[in-house]
Amino acid sequence: MINNFRSTRVAKYIRLSREDGDEIESESVENQRDIIDNYILKHEELIAVGEYVDDGFTGTNFNRPGFQKMLQDIEDKKIDCIITKDLSRFGRDHIDTGYYLERYLPVNNIRYIAIRR
Repeated sequence: MINNFRSTRVAKYIRLSREDGDEIESESVENQRDIIDNYILKHEELIAVGEYVDDGFTGTNFNRPGFQKMLQDIEDKKIDCIITKDLSRFGRDHIDTGYYLERYLPVNNIRYIAIRR
C-alpha cells in the first residue's frame, strides 16, 4: 500500500513587542512557543522545521530580522506553512499584513495558521 501522507514543513513565528505592552506572561516568547508546539503536536502532518523570533520588535512594520529570515526561507522553498499564536503576532499594520496574507503567501504556496483570534 502506498502512503500518500504529505507532511507540511512549518515555520513557527514568534514576536514580542515591548511598546505594545506585550511583556505580560500570556504574550511571552515561551508562552507563544508552547501554544504553537502544542498545536503542532495535535496535527501529525505538521513538522516544525524552523523557529523565527523577533523579541522586542514592533508589529507595525515588517523590517524585523526573524521575519526577514523567514521570508528568505520561503524564497528558498524550505517551508510550506507559517504558524503564529494569533494574527497580531504576524503583524499589526493592516495594509502590509494584508499584502502578505492575501498576495505574497498564496503566490508562494504558503499556508498561514493563526491559532487564536
